[in-house]
Amino acid sequence: MLNDITRAVIVPDAARQDFLPILFGPSHLIVAENAVYAWMERLSPLDYRGGCWGFYEHESKPLFLAPRSRKRFRITGDVTCFQGEVSAEAAGIIATMFAFSHLSFQFQSDRLVDGYERLYAYSADHPEASEIFQAID
Repeated sequence: MLNDITRAVIVPDAARQDFLPILFGPSHLIVAENAVYAWMERLSPLDYRGGCWGFYEHESKPLFLAPRSRKRFRITGDVTCFQGEVSAEAAGIIATMFAFSHLSFQFQSDRLVDGYERLYAYSADHPEASEIFQAID
């Protein structure tokens, strides 16, 4: 399980402008950001209504986006067989992983593949790893 030292941390407002281009690549940042939001709408239609998102990094590298509008989200959409409630952080991880996966089929980009692999590895030690992996399966 991740301890406080190895957990992802929220990116300060002053560094947000660099987050998306580094995470998704300059040529995919707009479509990728919108894809994360769209996946969240599909994954949690009962709870997600837009709002501010936090950007999270791990070991000084961008890792995922997570909604800030609620503490917990019900994953009930038609995208996954998983039905349950997860933290906002876990919901963001799930939505970001769906976006990485979907976009990697549309665009030839090592950055998208690497981003997915780093987030997958990070998720293995997350306190909600079981729920995350059930949702993306």
